Amino acid sequence: MTSPLVSVILPTFNRLKYLRPAVESVFAQTLTDWELIVADDGSDAETRSYLESLVDPPRVTVLWLSHTGNYSAVRNAALREARGEYVAFLDSDDVWLPEKLELQIGALWIGTAWRWNYTGYQCIDEQGDEITLADIQPWVPHSGEISEQILRDQAMVCTPSVVAARDLIFRAGCFDEQLTLLEDYDLWLRLLTLSEVGVIDLPLVLVRKHQENTCGTGIDMLLARGRLLQKLSATVTEARLQNTIEELRATNAAGLAALYAETARKRALRTLFGGWRYSWRHVEWWMHASRVLLKLALPRRLLAIYRANRLGQQRDPALERG
Repeated sequence: MTSPLVSVILPTFNRLKYLRPAVESVFAQTLTDWELIVADDGSDAETRSYLESLVDPPRVTVLWLSHTGNYSAVRNAALREARGEYVAFLDSDDVWLPEKLELQIGALWIGTAWRWNYTGYQCIDEQGDEITLADIQPWVPHSGEISEQILRDQAMVCTPSVVAARDLIFRAGCFDEQLTLLEDYDLWLRLLTLSEVGVIDLPLVLVRKHQENTCGTGIDMLLARGRLLQKLSATVTEARLQNTIEELRATNAAGLAALYAETARKRALRTLFGGWRYSWRHVEWWMHASRVLLKLALPRRLLAIYRANRLGQQRDPALERG
């Protein structure tokens, strides 16, 4: 059996209204030498019926998995079935532009040492209309050894934009199934220890933003980021990156303590002082720590009055007219 050039890895759990255009965008690719491996994480009957209609071995394979909600494990199951020289990732609510695979594979074939690359992206809403979000920084392309930029959230390497050599992904260890958030950035950082990365400065991926997005926020995200940074601190040997990781761990711990201080004062103190050993060198951590300790020292009733007054001032029309 002839192996395809690209294995497309698509994990899914329900969300049929988004899954259909995602799959259709694979079939619309101008590069046609691909296989599609859908890893179904225990979807409902309607979604299963649609997926059954797609099965067309060896070009389209569906893996029927028991539901875990662990997208690292789901993607890894599909990776183990992949036969392509390259692997491309697509999430079930996102969409590729038709020339995506052709441009990325072409870039990987031009003779550079880079064995993986990614593209720009455009955000869309539930209906597929392009949107601009205030909390997402402007796109800036980064290529080469970009571990520092990834760690500082300066390089936006979104999962459905990545194409990588399959053997490179397995040498890096695939997705870490112990991580439930930021597992993609964890893999990108490990890939960078094996190969620098190229970039296609075009928005070839449409990333859908909607209420069912599974990315975490607030405390969950800071906890996940802390786990990732702790993992990296034990494995990274390059001094510059070690310093960056220590600085980011300090900032992350302070931010987490500040959120805990709103509702869980003892946990805030444990978080603050638990990060002392890797935080005390950083001025920014001391600034955050001082604010957290002040907040914890004030009586809860006084804090409530302060917040109410502050909120009232922010909403005062006279102040807004200023």
